[in-house]
Amino acid sequence: MTFRKIAFIGAGNMTKAIVEGLVAKGYDSNMIMASNPSRPKLDELENKLGIKTSQHNENAIAFSQVIVLSVKPQLMASVCSDFLSKVDLAGKLVISIAAGIECQRLRQMLGGFENLVRVMPNTPSSIGYGMSGIYAANGVSHDDAQFAAFLMNHVGQTLLVDKESDIDTVIAAAGSSPAYFFYVAQAMQQEAMNMGLSENDARKLVQQAMLGSAQMMQANEEVSLASLRENVTSKGGTTHEAVKTLQKHDVAHIFSEAMRAAVKRAKQMAKEF
Repeated sequence: MTFRKIAFIGAGNMTKAIVEGLVAKGYDSNMIMASNPSRPKLDELENKLGIKTSQHNENAIAFSQVIVLSVKPQLMASVCSDFLSKVDLAGKLVISIAAGIECQRLRQMLGGFENLVRVMPNTPSSIGYGMSGIYAANGVSHDDAQFAAFLMNHVGQTLLVDKESDIDTVIAAAGSSPAYFFYVAQAMQQEAMNMGLSENDARKLVQQAMLGSAQMMQANEEVSLASLRENVTSKGGTTHEAVKTLQKHDVAHIFSEAMRAAVKRAKQMAKEF
């Protein structure tokens, strides 16, 4: 993949994660610029990673071939309005990682500009284990869509979806899901503590069990998740009793409701911005 000059508009945690991943895997830091109104986050990126920085969005955009919009959704309209009066986006690729703003709305914010890709990353991107959904708007070239995937592959894995509505599913299944897992881990840790273990020992047990289970899924992708579960659930044993309890309380339905609530909120957010 040919390197392109990239401008990150906004210097928050996701920008930091992506830039760290790019530089760690050999992307030329001289081809990356970040802009932000204040200096502290820019200074950290510049000093630690050697990228270019500016407090003016128009400078970063003029430098770039690819623009990554990494600002809060509620600020997107004002940020776009400000730089549109100062720069020409012709020939560039714009990637948005802002939750809840659909391509149609982004086009309006960008004065009709159409070469847009939406990316929905998740927080494990900050340690290189992210999962990002990618949707390329109509008219975006194959090369541009692949560049967006190339970019996000530096901080984890990617899934290109065919319909923009599938981004909401990505949010429910990947974007929000680290919180589900932390919630389950927290509950398990607390019960282990109730049974007598120290906080540190309980956490060690739970987090290593979750990590090992995730590694087993990845190492056995040809095996269904149902089969993996059955393989550790001996009939009449301790795990069997635990799973029966989860099924009795219909935990699968609870997760279904949680994921659908995430999708519902994503659709509501799309109307707010």
